Amino acid sequence: MSQGSDRDFVVAWQRIARRIRVPFGFVSALIYLFVLSRHQPGHAQIAWSLLLTVPGVWLRGYAAGYVKKNRELTTTGPYAWSRNPLYLGSMMIAAGFAVALGSWFVGALLIVGFLLIYIPVILGEERFLRANFPGFDEYCRRVPRLLGLRHQPTQSDPGKGRFSFELYGRHREYRAALGVALLYACLIFLAPYLGALWSSPR
Repeated sequence: MSQGSDRDFVVAWQRIARRIRVPFGFVSALIYLFVLSRHQPGHAQIAWSLLLTVPGVWLRGYAAGYVKKNRELTTTGPYAWSRNPLYLGSMMIAAGFAVALGSWFVGALLIVGFLLIYIPVILGEERFLRANFPGFDEYCRRVPRLLGLRHQPTQSDPGKGRFSFELYGRHREYRAALGVALLYACLIFLAPYLGALWSSPR
Protein backbone atom coordinates (compact mmCIF):
# COMPACT_ATOMS: atom_id res chain seq x y z
CA MET A 1 0.00 0.00 0.00
CA SER A 2 1.43 3.39 -1.00
CA GLN A 3 1.96 6.30 1.38
CA GLY A 4 -0.91 8.18 -0.29
CA SER A 5 -3.23 5.22 0.18
CA ASP A 6 -2.22 4.97 3.84
CA ARG A 7 -3.01 8.65 4.30
CA ASP A 8 -6.41 8.31 2.63
CA PHE A 9 -7.24 5.30 4.79
CA VAL A 10 -6.36 7.17 8.00
CA VAL A 11 -8.44 10.19 6.94
CA ALA A 12 -11.44 7.96 6.16
CA TRP A 13 -11.00 6.16 9.47
CA GLN A 14 -10.91 9.49 11.31
CA ARG A 15 -14.19 10.54 9.71
CA ILE A 16 -15.84 7.30 10.77
CA ALA A 17 -14.43 7.62 14.28
CA ARG A 18 -15.84 11.14 14.64
CA ARG A 19 -19.27 9.93 13.55
CA ILE A 20 -19.43 6.93 15.85
CA ARG A 21 -17.79 8.50 18.92
CA VAL A 22 -20.95 10.03 20.42
CA PRO A 23 -23.30 7.09 19.54
CA PHE A 24 -20.72 4.67 20.91
CA GLY A 25 -20.64 6.66 24.15
CA PHE A 26 -24.42 6.47 24.51
CA VAL A 27 -24.50 2.74 23.73
CA SER A 28 -21.66 2.11 26.19
CA ALA A 29 -23.53 4.04 28.91
CA LEU A 30 -26.71 2.00 28.33
CA ILE A 31 -24.78 -1.27 28.44
CA TYR A 32 -23.01 -0.07 31.59
CA LEU A 33 -26.35 0.63 33.29
CA PHE A 34 -27.77 -2.70 32.12
CA VAL A 35 -24.82 -4.66 33.52
CA LEU A 36 -25.04 -2.61 36.71
CA SER A 37 -28.72 -3.52 37.07
CA ARG A 38 -27.97 -7.24 36.78
CA HIS A 39 -24.85 -7.35 38.91
CA GLN A 40 -24.19 -5.17 41.93
CA PRO A 41 -20.43 -4.67 42.39
CA GLY A 42 -18.89 -5.71 45.69
CA HIS A 43 -16.90 -3.33 47.84
CA ALA A 44 -13.70 -5.23 47.10
CA GLN A 45 -14.18 -4.84 43.33
CA ILE A 46 -14.80 -1.12 43.71
CA ALA A 47 -11.74 -0.74 45.94
CA TRP A 48 -9.50 -2.58 43.44
CA SER A 49 -10.79 -0.43 40.62
CA LEU A 50 -9.51 2.68 42.39
CA LEU A 51 -5.98 1.48 41.70
CA LEU A 52 -6.65 2.29 38.04
CA THR A 53 -9.17 5.13 38.09
CA VAL A 54 -7.43 7.38 40.63
CA PRO A 55 -4.05 7.30 38.83
CA GLY A 56 -5.92 7.73 35.55
CA VAL A 57 -7.67 10.89 36.77
CA TRP A 58 -4.39 12.17 38.21
CA LEU A 59 -2.52 11.51 34.96
CA ARG A 60 -5.12 13.34 32.88
CA GLY A 61 -5.06 16.31 35.22
CA TYR A 62 -1.25 16.34 35.34
CA ALA A 63 -1.03 16.25 31.54
CA ALA A 64 -3.66 18.98 31.14
CA GLY A 65 -1.44 21.31 33.16
CA TYR A 66 1.36 20.98 30.62
CA VAL A 67 -0.12 20.65 27.15
CA LYS A 68 -0.58 23.70 24.92
CA LYS A 69 -2.58 22.22 22.07
CA ASN A 70 -1.61 23.33 18.56
CA ARG A 71 0.78 25.96 19.96
CA GLU A 72 3.88 24.01 20.89
CA LEU A 73 5.24 20.48 21.04
CA THR A 74 4.89 19.49 24.69
CA THR A 75 7.73 17.21 25.79
CA THR A 76 7.91 17.82 29.54
CA GLY A 77 6.02 16.53 32.55
CA PRO A 78 4.14 13.32 31.70
CA TYR A 79 4.87 13.97 28.01
CA ALA A 80 8.48 13.04 28.71
CA TRP A 81 7.27 9.47 29.37
CA SER A 82 4.25 9.09 27.08
CA ARG A 83 3.31 10.98 23.93
CA ASN A 84 -0.39 10.59 24.80
CA PRO A 85 -0.79 10.74 28.59
CA LEU A 86 -4.34 12.12 28.30
CA TYR A 87 -5.49 9.09 26.33
CA LEU A 88 -3.51 6.76 28.57
CA GLY A 89 -5.28 8.24 31.58
CA SER A 90 -8.66 7.72 29.88
CA MET A 91 -7.79 4.08 29.22
CA MET A 92 -6.85 3.58 32.86
CA ILE A 93 -10.14 5.11 34.00
CA ALA A 94 -12.16 2.94 31.62
CA ALA A 95 -10.26 -0.18 32.68
CA GLY A 96 -10.91 0.70 36.32
CA PHE A 97 -14.67 0.82 35.80
CA ALA A 98 -14.56 -2.49 33.93
CA VAL A 99 -12.81 -3.95 36.98
CA ALA A 100 -15.43 -2.38 39.28
CA LEU A 101 -18.21 -4.05 37.31
CA GLY A 102 -16.33 -7.33 37.09
CA SER A 103 -17.52 -7.64 33.49
CA TRP A 104 -15.33 -9.10 30.75
CA PHE A 105 -17.95 -8.00 28.22
CA VAL A 106 -17.69 -4.35 29.26
CA GLY A 107 -13.91 -4.63 29.22
CA ALA A 108 -13.94 -6.06 25.68
CA LEU A 109 -16.39 -3.38 24.55
CA LEU A 110 -14.11 -0.64 25.86
CA ILE A 111 -11.09 -2.16 24.13
CA VAL A 112 -12.95 -2.24 20.82
CA GLY A 113 -14.07 1.35 21.34
CA PHE A 114 -10.56 2.59 22.01
CA LEU A 115 -9.21 0.75 18.99
CA LEU A 116 -11.88 2.16 16.70
CA ILE A 117 -11.86 5.72 18.02
CA TYR A 118 -8.55 6.58 19.66
CA ILE A 119 -6.17 5.03 17.12
CA PRO A 120 -7.36 7.24 14.23
CA VAL A 121 -7.40 10.27 16.54
CA ILE A 122 -3.82 9.61 17.65
CA LEU A 123 -2.64 9.03 14.08
CA GLY A 124 -4.30 12.25 12.93
CA GLU A 125 -2.72 14.24 15.74
CA GLU A 126 0.69 12.76 14.96
CA ARG A 127 0.32 13.82 11.35
CA PHE A 128 -0.48 17.38 12.45
CA LEU A 129 2.44 17.51 14.88
CA ARG A 130 4.86 16.09 12.33
CA ALA A 131 3.80 18.70 9.77
CA ASN A 132 4.00 21.64 12.17
CA PHE A 133 6.83 20.84 14.61
CA PRO A 134 10.24 19.82 13.17
CA GLY A 135 11.32 18.09 16.37
CA PHE A 136 8.42 15.65 16.48
CA ASP A 137 10.22 12.72 14.81
CA GLU A 138 13.10 12.98 17.28
CA TYR A 139 10.57 13.13 20.11
CA CYS A 140 8.94 9.93 18.77
CA ARG A 141 12.30 8.17 18.85
CA ARG A 142 12.75 9.04 22.52
CA VAL A 143 9.26 8.60 23.96
CA PRO A 144 6.70 5.78 23.39
CA ARG A 145 3.25 6.48 21.98
CA LEU A 146 1.46 5.32 25.12
CA LEU A 147 3.56 3.40 27.62
CA GLY A 148 6.96 1.77 27.62
CA LEU A 149 10.49 1.86 28.94
CA ARG A 150 11.92 4.01 26.14
CA HIS A 151 12.67 7.39 27.67
CA GLN A 152 15.50 9.89 27.35
CA PRO A 153 15.38 13.26 29.07
CA THR A 154 15.23 16.30 26.88
CA GLN A 155 16.84 19.69 27.25
CA SER A 156 14.04 22.22 27.27
CA ASP A 157 13.22 25.75 28.32
CA PRO A 158 12.52 25.60 32.09
CA GLY A 159 9.56 27.89 31.57
CA LYS A 160 7.90 25.25 29.42
CA GLY A 161 8.34 22.46 31.94
CA ARG A 162 6.15 23.55 34.81
CA PHE A 163 2.65 22.46 35.71
CA SER A 164 0.13 25.27 35.16
CA PHE A 165 -3.14 25.44 37.08
CA GLU A 166 -4.26 27.99 34.51
CA LEU A 167 -3.88 25.42 31.72
CA TYR A 168 -5.60 22.79 33.88
CA GLY A 169 -8.58 25.11 34.32
CA ARG A 170 -8.60 26.19 30.68
CA HIS A 171 -8.81 22.56 29.55
CA ARG A 172 -11.59 21.97 32.12
CA GLU A 173 -10.00 18.73 33.14
CA TYR A 174 -11.80 18.89 36.47
CA ARG A 175 -14.80 17.54 34.55
CA ALA A 176 -13.07 14.16 34.29
CA ALA A 177 -12.77 13.99 38.09
CA LEU A 178 -16.41 14.99 38.50
CA GLY A 179 -17.50 12.38 35.95
CA VAL A 180 -15.56 9.64 37.71
CA ALA A 181 -17.06 10.66 41.06
CA LEU A 182 -20.55 10.51 39.54
CA LEU A 183 -19.95 7.04 38.11
CA TYR A 184 -18.73 5.79 41.48
CA ALA A 185 -21.85 7.25 43.08
CA CYS A 186 -23.87 5.19 40.58
CA LEU A 187 -21.86 2.08 41.44
CA ILE A 188 -22.41 2.49 45.16
CA PHE A 189 -25.87 4.05 45.48
CA LEU A 190 -27.75 3.46 42.22
CA ALA A 191 -26.91 -0.21 41.64
CA PRO A 192 -29.33 -1.59 44.32
CA TYR A 193 -32.24 0.43 42.90
CA LEU A 194 -31.48 -0.65 39.33
CA GLY A 195 -31.34 -4.26 40.44
CA ALA A 196 -34.66 -3.97 42.28
CA LEU A 197 -36.24 -2.26 39.28
CA TRP A 198 -35.06 -5.01 36.92
CA SER A 199 -36.19 -7.86 39.20
CA SER A 200 -39.56 -6.35 40.10
CA PRO A 201 -42.60 -8.20 38.68
CA ARG A 202 -44.06 -6.77 35.48
